[in-house]
Amino acid sequence: MSSPPPARSGFYRRGGDARRPGSSAVDSRTGAKVAIKKLYRPFQSELFAKRAYRELRLLKHMRHENVIGLLDVFTPDETLDDFTDFYLVMPFMGTDLGKLMKHEKLGEDRIQFLVYQMLKGLRYIHAAGIIHRVSPGGGASHQPSPSAIPCLHVLPDLKPGNLAVNEDCELKILDFGLARQADSEMTGYVVTRWYRAPEVILNWMRYTQTVDIWSVGCIMAEMITGKTLFKGSDHLDQLKEIMKVTGTPPAEFVQRLQSDEAKNYMKGLPELEKKDFASILTNASPLAVNLLEKMLVLDAEQRVTAAEALAHPYFESLHDTEDEPQVQKYDDSFDDVDRTLDEWKRVTYKEVLSFKPPRQLGARVSKETAL
Repeated sequence: MSSPPPARSGFYRRGGDARRPGSSAVDSRTGAKVAIKKLYRPFQSELFAKRAYRELRLLKHMRHENVIGLLDVFTPDETLDDFTDFYLVMPFMGTDLGKLMKHEKLGEDRIQFLVYQMLKGLRYIHAAGIIHRVSPGGGASHQPSPSAIPCLHVLPDLKPGNLAVNEDCELKILDFGLARQADSEMTGYVVTRWYRAPEVILNWMRYTQTVDIWSVGCIMAEMITGKTLFKGSDHLDQLKEIMKVTGTPPAEFVQRLQSDEAKNYMKGLPELEKKDFASILTNASPLAVNLLEKMLVLDAEQRVTAAEALAHPYFESLHDTEDEPQVQKYDDSFDDVDRTLDEWKRVTYKEVLSFKPPRQLGARVSKETAL
């Protein structure tokens, strides 16, 4: 089989080993700083090979300014027989929202712009047929609800550390569809839990894309107040912290829960009144409070969607009348096929060689420099 075109490896190291995951390099063709990720032993087993293949295909599919995508992918191996490693080239962003919030208090204009970009990215991801789902062992349902889209892929919990930000306050959602099983098996995985939707915490019902809207609401509230909104010490304490704000749900909602255990637990809780969000979100504008009240709703069916949230008056000054990029549904029919390790290597090698760098993303990357 022919080797990859020479230009596909036109990157040189800058400030360290560019072959380490998350390290930076410079694209010798454009002079732009980029991030290069080497997948860790992608062909050590069929499971790892399957994950590597899915990660590559998902990243190749994504073409949106607020979702991380591929600028390039290359391998130093010249034949299929030699193929053991490949490298993903992505925009270099500089930091993530979690680190940004630790270092500075964000003003309303920046909060507004960052949340707007989160919602735009989510609208695109959801339209592509990707929905939040915790990986096996994470405790969440693996079946779509009737109102959910038909194609489901593993999407890790949205949290500040999964939101990359550059010096121009431009944001990209990272790691969609790329859950690591180890994360879901860590019972002490606290940071994830703080932003997790209540229906996911207790696996109380099948869920839809609005699980991500809950996470955005938690992140937005934290940007406004500088404090984690729901900081539970364990899963049950997390739910109690949530209901101190949202209030306990009505009997009609409890009856809709599909888990008898969850029903009994909810019936045994003391009745709590919903708090006035304005009293919690001091210094927030009335429009920000109104948007958060629509996102942080205990009943997932009553939460706003990403598209509905983007149309909220809070974003009036940012509303972009330009058409969003056309979204193609992600075809997952190849991801879950049973293959031998050699077959996974062959299809992955084919995906690497067939990649065509996107013009739009390549043009944008020049201003995405380190903070």
